[in-house]
Amino acid sequence: MRTEQLEYIAAVTRLGSLRRAAEELRLSQPALSETVRNLERELGVDLLERKRSGATMSAEGRELLPHIINVLDAVDRLRSAAGEQHRISRMVRVGTVNAATVPLLIPAVREFRAGHPVTQVEVVGAQQTDIHRALSEGGFDLGLVNHLEGDDVPAELESTELLRGRPVVCLRPDSPLASRTALSVTDLLDTPLIAMRSGYVMHRYVHRLLDGRAPSFSYSTDGAEMGKLMVAEGLGVTVLPDFSVVDDPLVRGGALTHRPLTDDSTRVLLMLQRRRADPVPRAVQDLHDAFVARARELGSGN
Repeated sequence: MRTEQLEYIAAVTRLGSLRRAAEELRLSQPALSETVRNLERELGVDLLERKRSGATMSAEGRELLPHIINVLDAVDRLRSAAGEQHRISRMVRVGTVNAATVPLLIPAVREFRAGHPVTQVEVVGAQQTDIHRALSEGGFDLGLVNHLEGDDVPAELESTELLRGRPVVCLRPDSPLASRTALSVTDLLDTPLIAMRSGYVMHRYVHRLLDGRAPSFSYSTDGAEMGKLMVAEGLGVTVLPDFSVVDDPLVRGGALTHRPLTDDSTRVLLMLQRRRADPVPRAVQDLHDAFVARARELGSGN
């Protein structure tokens, strides 16, 4: 068994296909496939389930993945201790629904990078269901997702509450609605509404809020960041958790503002999730801790 075999299987798991892993590793796909098969023969298990849509970890592979990652981290620590200048860095992958990007995610990643200058951090925007699946399969190390208070959380994931906020209406400062201190459901029905696509928690929240009533016109988009840009360009309003809007560059620049909703006590929670696995790679733990520390700073400032 060679270290690169473990690195290759980790890359296939992270990227979801042999083709994309081969491109990143600068190998031919047949060569990568044969290397993985050799490892499978040596271990006596099928690590991957190969389908036309791509390769994903098998059930046996998911059981072994924490051990594979632990071996790679141990090799990194050994190389670091030996003073090697060109050691292979690990990558930490974070899936996010694009919530609290500016106040939480960016400062936490910046703090993490100060202590891990050679560890890559990849931030991927995705729906909550996709993040949960990737966490379970080992494709993501950490996930930032929204939950409505009272929602069940997947039992196979470890969840930490980071922020607690309220839904607000995001709109342009020059909108006629901006003159009001709070907005009602009727206001949402009378103006173009930029809604999150099905699969996002805020899509479910707005659907419940409108209670079957349809706005005058609506758009559908992926993620808070695109929703805020569409609002800034004058296409309508959107409903987001307040922690996704406060201190946003578009707010600081005067392109956006926000108003609370009347007669609504819903709480939205920003959760940090990871697969229940032992041991947790050091880099993943450190980034997890950076998120928690930054969330505490934000909470103490309220």
